[in-house]
Amino acid sequence: MAKILAVDDEAKILQIIRKALEKDGHIVQTVQDGEVVRQMELSRYDLILLDVMMPGIDGFTLCREIRETVDCPIVFLTAKTLEEDLMAGLGSGADDYICKPFGLGELRARVQAHLRREQREKKQVFAVSGLHFYMQAKKVMAKDQKVPLTKSEYQICEYLALHHGQTLSREQIYEAVFGYEGESDASAITEHIKNIRAKLIKVQAEPIETVWGMGYRWN
Repeated sequence: MAKILAVDDEAKILQIIRKALEKDGHIVQTVQDGEVVRQMELSRYDLILLDVMMPGIDGFTLCREIRETVDCPIVFLTAKTLEEDLMAGLGSGADDYICKPFGLGELRARVQAHLRREQREKKQVFAVSGLHFYMQAKKVMAKDQKVPLTKSEYQICEYLALHHGQTLSREQIYEAVFGYEGESDASAITEHIKNIRAKLIKVQAEPIETVWGMGYRWN
């Protein structure tokens, strides 16, 4: 059982989300006004579903604000289909997105995948390419400097680093990290890698190589 917050300006969509996720035993709170979320205590939630196109404050802006205070997965619900818009959304701190209209089976599976990822037990510490991975704390250190990765960015780095030297496709990375198989959703990996590289370059690390037509490799 998880505590889930769903934010969308359409009451009908919120009702559908609540009924679907309550079938899996989750406690679902719904909010129609993004401004209200700014005043809420968000640390109690295990996952947040966040609509992109809302009046007042849009989902991208709200995500950037709350990501500073919450550590749980944030998944966008969006009718926006332009890839550059979706990729920009991931850059705001979200972990994933689901395009509207979505099937209830997809919604439930995607939520379960993110919750399972949060429950994975991490104990080891390992070093590779001059970086130290602390798997329980989900952080990467370069000497005494912490690399400011989001949870999803950390998981991608960890997966690539644990398989260093191997070329992995976007689909393989997406399924391994998020636990949900889907070709279109693997495009999110491209933007995550872009953000990861920018952060690693700041600590003088460039371990991720693009293998054109195939995927990525951690060297």
